[in-house]
Parts: sequence; structure tokens; C-alpha cells
Amino acid sequence: MLKTTANKITLLRIVLIPVWLILAYLGKPGAALAVYIIACLSDMADGYIARHYNQITKFGKFMDPLADKMLVLAAMCFFVENGQMPGWVVAIVLFREFAVSGLRLIAVEQQRVIAAAWSGKVKTAVTMVALCVMTVFPLPAVNLICTVLILVTTVYSGVEYFVKNRDVFQDID
Repeated sequence: MLKTTANKITLLRIVLIPVWLILAYLGKPGAALAVYIIACLSDMADGYIARHYNQITKFGKFMDPLADKMLVLAAMCFFVENGQMPGWVVAIVLFREFAVSGLRLIAVEQQRVIAAAWSGKVKTAVTMVALCVMTVFPLPAVNLICTVLILVTTVYSGVEYFVKNRDVFQDID
């Protein structure tokens, strides 16, 4: 499980989530931002290392995207509680994540794998950057712009997954 460097980096990202939350709740935006950036960069690092050094594992395939979602949703919940983001945006993000996960489960039953789409990668990157910006600049206009970017990329990527893979539903009873 944790024999590979890539998996250790993924686990580190998960460990950094409560560290970020503590720093954010203590009102230490600089330190929180540093931890969040390290966590975000670890996402790129573990993926690169896994592919480049042939360290792709079942654990990594499962935990890497889960760690991303945990990091992003923890930050979004903080921003909702802090009044920087409406809760319904988090609900839409959660709906998209559950819907795409469900789509993938249906595809697996048909011996198909739905790989991560570019729009999903863009969504993740935009969301991570937007949440960084919201940490540093907790201003209403900045919050609104970042929230809209998160919302648009989330909805677009969710719709794209379903449009490109609509044939998955043809064989459902």
C-alpha cells in the first residue's frame, strides 16, 4: 500500500487537510496558504511520480482523487462557514462528484474505465487555485469571482462526462 513514493505523497496530502483547517480557523492565512499550496502541489507530484516511475497502484488510483476531493471540500466547507461561499455551491460540487463516481461504477460493471477528462483536471486546478485566492484575499468580489469559476468548471466538467459517456446508460435495465 505505502511502498511507493507516490502513495506516500498522496497520504501526506490527506494529513495536511486538518493542518490547513487548524491554521485557517486560527486566522493564520499565510501559513494556511503555504500548507494548502504544498497539498495542491503534492497532487501534481504524486501523479507525475506514479506515471514516470511506474508506481501506479490500486491504492493510488483510489486515494489520489479521493484526497483531492477531501482537500477541496474541506476548504469549501471552511469558506461556507466563514461566509465566503454559499453552501449550495458545495452541494453542486458534491452532486457532480457523486454523479461522476456513479457513472464510473456503472461503466465498471460493463468492463469500461472512464478515465479522467481534461475538463475534470481543469476543474480541479481552477478550484484549487480559486480556493488559494480566497484564502489570501477574503473580499466579497474575489469570493464571488472564485465561486463562479468553481461553479462553471464543475458543471461543465460534470456535463461533459455524461455527454461523452452517455452510451454507458444504453445497457442499463
